[in-house]
Amino acid sequence: MSAAASIKARRGGLAARRAIIGGLGWAACGLALLLVIGPLVDIVGVVSWHGASAFSVKLFTTVTNGTAGGLLNAIEGTAVITVMAMIIAVPVGVGAGIYLSEYGNNKLGSVIRFLSDVLTGTPSIVLGYFSYIVFINALGWDFSALAASITIAILIVPYLARITELALRQVPNAMREAGFALGASEPAVVFKIVLPGAASGVMTGALLALAISVGETAPLIYTAGWSNYLWNGKLTHEPIGYLTYVIWTFIDQPYAASHALAYAAAFIVMMVVLAINIGVRLVVRRGKAV
Repeated sequence: MSAAASIKARRGGLAARRAIIGGLGWAACGLALLLVIGPLVDIVGVVSWHGASAFSVKLFTTVTNGTAGGLLNAIEGTAVITVMAMIIAVPVGVGAGIYLSEYGNNKLGSVIRFLSDVLTGTPSIVLGYFSYIVFINALGWDFSALAASITIAILIVPYLARITELALRQVPNAMREAGFALGASEPAVVFKIVLPGAASGVMTGALLALAISVGETAPLIYTAGWSNYLWNGKLTHEPIGYLTYVIWTFIDQPYAASHALAYAAAFIVMMVVLAINIGVRLVVRRGKAV
């Protein structure tokens, strides 16, 4: 065999081995993707099928009666806790993000970032137990909307702070310098130039925090308790219902009605989180377009 033929044969063998290895690699990637998507599709399909079939007018107009009835009290309670938590968390989280971005290049900023990362990695049930000791026992609030809302606010503040910081750092320094060159004060530059320039990023952080607050269960078990009745407006000494409690508790009951409520609650939560994530993508896309 000539040298040219030998080189050609070796190249052909190398190409064949590369094709085989590449095919095996793509097969492994496809299998891994299937292992990830398969359970997700199964969960979404089961929840959607059973949850949508349980929908009725009664579900949204009546309160829970034991392990039956509707979900009006749970829907209202979730909305109350989420709104109150966002009212508490957004000013604190955005304010912390502004400080970290504009003034946080010091030891205090490093400490805040470290504590924020630690709190982000802390299991939510630990935070719930802490709130139970402080709000329920020490302060004597009992199970209540305020204790639950503060707990959820503490949970989502680190996310808001870090996302706000990253969004503000994306604003070019030239915009800050232009503001100072025009004689604007430092607060005016931050709140009238930098913050509006990072509005899409800040809004994204707020929506992600909203999604987290809607789907939490463990902290609320220790702070909100449960109520079959509509919220009466009391901030303390009054338990409140919420959707994730229905999911966590009712699915273990030996009754078809309770299972239907659990699936319906799971479907509602899933749809709300899906809508929030779609909103996040629209805000991000709009921000890139601008």
